[in-house]
Order: sequence, then C-alpha cells, then structure tokens
Amino acid sequence: MVRRNRDDWTEMALRALAEGGLAAVAIEPLAARAGATKGSVYHHFPNREALLKATVERWEREHTEKVVELVESARTPHDKLRTLFETALDRRRKGSVEMALQAAAGHEVIAPVLRRVTEKRLAYLTELFEQLGFGEAQARKRASIAFSLYLGQAQLVLTLPGLAEPVLDEAVRVLTAT
Repeated sequence: MVRRNRDDWTEMALRALAEGGLAAVAIEPLAARAGATKGSVYHHFPNREALLKATVERWEREHTEKVVELVESARTPHDKLRTLFETALDRRRKGSVEMALQAAAGHEVIAPVLRRVTEKRLAYLTELFEQLGFGEAQARKRASIAFSLYLGQAQLVLTLPGLAEPVLDEAVRVLTAT
C-alpha cells in the first residue's frame, strides 16, 4: 500500500472538487478512490473541514500566489497583464475548481479563503492598471471587469466549451485602451 502525505490528499481533494464540487470532498470516497483506509486521511487531517481548509489554501497558493510570482517575471506592466491573462485564460487550466469554489461561496470554510483570494486578485489587477497609467478609480473598475471576464471565461470553458472563444488579445487590447 502506498503511503500518502498531506500534499497527496489535498491534490486528490482538489481533483475531487473539480470533478464533483464541494460534496465530492469527503474522506471515505477519497480514501476508497486512493485505495487507502480512512485512517490514512485522518492521520493527516482530524476531519473533513481540516482537509477542505488545507485544500482551498493549497488552491490559493497555486492559483493566486504562484500565478502572481510568474506574472511578476514579465518586464513591463503591459507584459505582466498579458501574462496574467494568458495564464488565467489558458484553456488547459480548467476553471472547474474555481467554479466549484464559487458555487460553494457561502460555505464556512470556503467563504473566507475565496474572499481573501478575490481581494488579492482585484488588488493585484488594480496595481497593474495603475502601473499602466490609469487613475485609482479607473484602475479598480478595469480590475473588476478583468476579474469578471476571467470568471465568465472559466464558466464558459467548463459548461459550454464549444462556445468559449479565445479572447486573450482582444481582452488585453480593450482593457488597456485609454
């Protein structure tokens, strides 16, 4: 039998979340799917809420903090914005975890993390638009539009993939136009 660590379990929980939503993140089915005992999960997490919390915090690191690190490697604010959109709107990065978390936004474990992530993302986008020369209020509006575009594209790719068209270049052009 393979020994699983915390990262293994949060990875499996992320996959389950993407495939089946919040209800799919349950200890018994995850353990069965992994060919492990429930005790293997409980060795790392005292309960489902702890597993869920660790899972969404991992999602926060991988889908926000690491993305910002990647984007910051670009030279100019325009390049950073393009890299951000390119990463966020990449069809290979399915938004199914994002959409599952959005659907569970009222859950006591999900809500604070989702709020924190949304605030971080909006603040970062606002900063990029300010670096592009927009005033604070206009930068905030464009950040909100950009984030809404991301959520809409993630939803389209997930639910109606045939209708989701690549919008990267057009989105960057429209959002950076003065």
